[in-house]
Amino acid sequence: MKETKQADGIVCMLTERIDKELLENTHHLKIIANMAVGYDNIDIEVAKKHNIIVTNTPDVLTETTADLTFSLLMATARRMTEASDYIREDKWGHWSPFLLAGTDIHHKKLGIVGMGRIGEAVAKRAKGFGMSILYNNRTRKYEKEKELNAVYTEFDNLLSEADFIISLVPLTNRTKHLFNKQAFQKMKKSAIFINVSRGGTMDEKALVNALKSQEITAAGLDVFEDEPIPSDHPLVRLDNAICLPHIGSASIETRKAMLHLCMENVVSFFDGNGPKTPVFE
Repeated sequence: MKETKQADGIVCMLTERIDKELLENTHHLKIIANMAVGYDNIDIEVAKKHNIIVTNTPDVLTETTADLTFSLLMATARRMTEASDYIREDKWGHWSPFLLAGTDIHHKKLGIVGMGRIGEAVAKRAKGFGMSILYNNRTRKYEKEKELNAVYTEFDNLLSEADFIISLVPLTNRTKHLFNKQAFQKMKKSAIFINVSRGGTMDEKALVNALKSQEITAAGLDVFEDEPIPSDHPLVRLDNAICLPHIGSASIETRKAMLHLCMENVVSFFDGNGPKTPVFE
């Protein structure tokens, strides 16, 4: 807080809260460069009120985050972490037909909630597995449906039809706890839920109950409501949940590109050329 009072610009990460108190106690602040696509860590309305520019890092992390999303889907479906732990714990005594048997991915039905850049990139990967793709988005994307062989459907229908449901929506008042008790109840018992957006889009208690009661089969999570989570978190303790420490864009190449874009935004703004990737005009 002390340093920001005199700052002309701030480069921040999604773990840092840029709230009303901070924004109203700065004297020279003109730009905030957020090292993330999402910007729910920043009070956008207060920033607008004080004419403070906010930028993010779209595009540069799309493919890397899509890689992680599909990797998490695969690892969850095929129980990879369980299988790795099985050997580490010296439990592998013999081969058997259904030892750690998971579920197929190919030719299954994928439901993407939030068909933005990352959603589209995930859909491209799913095509290679012969998956059929359902999607729900705030606005329908007619031009992408033919390219991706994707079918637009209502949220409730996606929940009940898809074998894999991926959350890729930003965290807003509308999407907070979008995946709640009722949502999990509408999913197939064989469904696998993947969240690589924001932890607040899911009700963690409802998800724990759905997994414990086998209302759904499994979950793969890269995000949580309160981060970091402790090792005794209820989701970490479940065999049918894979939990990752928010590493969606965590490749060396992409993290460097994100930081570079943050600095480009700041330099371009102070050079008088305007920010490269503002989140609002």
